[in-house]
Parts: sequence; structure tokens; C-alpha cells
Amino acid sequence: MIYGNTLRKRTPEQWMPGIKFCSKKILRAAIIFYGFRLTFQHIVAVGPAAIIVDIIMVLSVLLLGYFVGRILKLDPHLTTLTSAGSAICGAAAVLGTEPVLKNQPHKTAIAVSTVVIFGTISMFLYPFMYKMGWLNLNSQQMGIYIGSTIHEVAYVVGAGNAVNDTVIAESAVIVKMIRVILLAPFLLILSLLVGRKNRKQGIETTEKSKITIPWFAFGFLVVIAFNSLNLLPQVLVDGINTADDFALTMAMTALGVETNFKEFKQSGLKPFILAFVLFIWLVVGGYFISSLT
Repeated sequence: MIYGNTLRKRTPEQWMPGIKFCSKKILRAAIIFYGFRLTFQHIVAVGPAAIIVDIIMVLSVLLLGYFVGRILKLDPHLTTLTSAGSAICGAAAVLGTEPVLKNQPHKTAIAVSTVVIFGTISMFLYPFMYKMGWLNLNSQQMGIYIGSTIHEVAYVVGAGNAVNDTVIAESAVIVKMIRVILLAPFLLILSLLVGRKNRKQGIETTEKSKITIPWFAFGFLVVIAFNSLNLLPQVLVDGINTADDFALTMAMTALGVETNFKEFKQSGLKPFILAFVLFIWLVVGGYFISSLT
């Protein structure tokens, strides 16, 4: 983002197709291969209670984000991106939502920024509250709490390990992975809503309307199903995940180059206010819901 707003005019024209390729094609491929982090066995391992909590938290955050965004009169795309990042799996959810909405890169960058800020706070806050004795949760409940409310997979791993409890660490990651699986149905439903909106606006046959269908979401599910068969050695799966991390990084970098800081000013503090409200609900509401399991 710094490069894109300082040395962008000096960027060789030959680089532009590569930047576009990373922010579009590589982004979709990275979301598909993100499925190698998951298996359907994960769902069975944690039981129905964790799945129900995940679904409740994702739906409640998306609905709360929608209403708060309307109250703030925030740009609908920014509202959706920020809500998706908070509700599902952080930056990966934001990046997965971007191709469906076809929004400007600066909106994606703003949403990712909110995820990084509040996700980082969560990673330190949860272990601190647990060690201070402020949370009346057993190990299984704490794992569900961490996994169903912290933004990024990496932050869940960090918070889970910080409490020095194997049960919490393992269950937190599994619960988080189930939450990641919900990205696929979210993208499919979102694509239907976007398509219906396009039809109402009379752009039924345009290219934009056709591309709304997120085929990469189907690919994401197919990869999860394949990975559930355990046909590949773990070393190879780890290698794929490392390559996928690199692909996601390249996509985020390309989006950063395409971001103009002047457009941040137009959004102001509203996206961060929205993200803060959602963060409070994740911490407080997530605690009470997890305590009921």
C-alpha cells in the first residue's frame, strides 16, 4: 500500500498484468486451496455443540454488521467485507468475498486492516482474561470460545497455545476450521443476493452479473472433501498450505499496490467503528453463548 501510494507512477507498465493476475486469478486459486487445511472429520471431532455455536456466531455477526452498517450509513461493500472478516475467517474471508462483490481494492484493504487490528487484540486478550480467572469456562468451552470468536486462524492458534492447555488449543483450532467451512455457503448465498440485485437493476446479461457466481467456493468444498479422504501424505499437505500462504500473501500485496490512500479518507472511521462493535459482540456475546455448551 505504501509503494502503491508513493512509487506507483514509476511502476513499469509490464508489471500491471501481473498485479491484476495476482489480485484476481491467484486470489481465487488461493481460496480454493485453503480447503487443504480442513477435513469433514474435524466436524465430527468437536460434536454438534461447537457447530451450533459457530453457526450462531457467524449469523449473528453478519446480521449485526448489516444493521450497524446501515445505522452508520457505511458503504454496503465495506459493511459486507468487514462483517465477513469478523464473522468467518479474517483476511481469507475478506479476500474470498471481494471477487463476489467486485468492489474497489481500497475497500478490501480497509476491511483487512480492521481484521488485523482487532484479531491481534483478541490473540492477547483471551489468554489474559483466562489466566486472570475472569472467564468461568472449562477447557472444552474455552476452546469453543476461542475458535468461534477470534478472527484469523493464526490468531486462534496463538491464543490457544498461550493458555498452556492442550485440550483448549486443539479444540479451538478445530472449531475455527468448522467456521472456515462456513465461508463456502456464505459466498454462495451472497452471490445469489448480488445476482438478484443486478437483475433488479436491469443488468441481467452483463459480464458482471455472470461472474457473480463464485465457482471458487465450489472448488473450496471439493478440496475439503478430497482432503477428508487422507489420500495425500501430511508432508505434501503441509507444503500445499505453505504455498497457499504465499499465494494469499501475493494476492494481498497486489491489492495493496492497487489501493489509494485518498480513498481511505472517504470512508473515515466508520469501518473501524463497525469492526469495533462486532469485536465487542464476539468477546461478550461469544462468551455467554460458549458458556451454555
